[in-house]
Amino acid sequence: MPIKSTKKYSVTPRDIQKNFNGKQLTYVSWDHHLLFSAPFILCLSPETQFSELVDEGILPTLQADPDLDKINWHEVTWLKANKPWVPDFSKSLADNGLVHKDQIRFHTPNLNTLCGTK
Repeated sequence: MPIKSTKKYSVTPRDIQKNFNGKQLTYVSWDHHLLFSAPFILCLSPETQFSELVDEGILPTLQADPDLDKINWHEVTWLKANKPWVPDFSKSLADNGLVHKDQIRFHTPNLNTLCGTK
């Protein structure tokens, strides 16, 4: 339901990038895996290499998922802003075009704990 303000409504969000000491929030989700019911958030420097995001952010976060060791990272497909996207693992988050509060999703073919194995 829409809300109509009766006076000027001026609020500065608290989650703007300048409040994270040079770091940025990156939302990550693993399609068809419900260990997390929503994307999880990593707070990283924009200079972080994408490979570090995977090795030091995604992998430790998903350790409890039984499919984690079965991921073939060469077959993973990625989405950014719900569009197909191919990250460069050797480049930084910034060089890959990721900015504060972007969400990336990854899909692992043949791994689908949401619907069981194929």
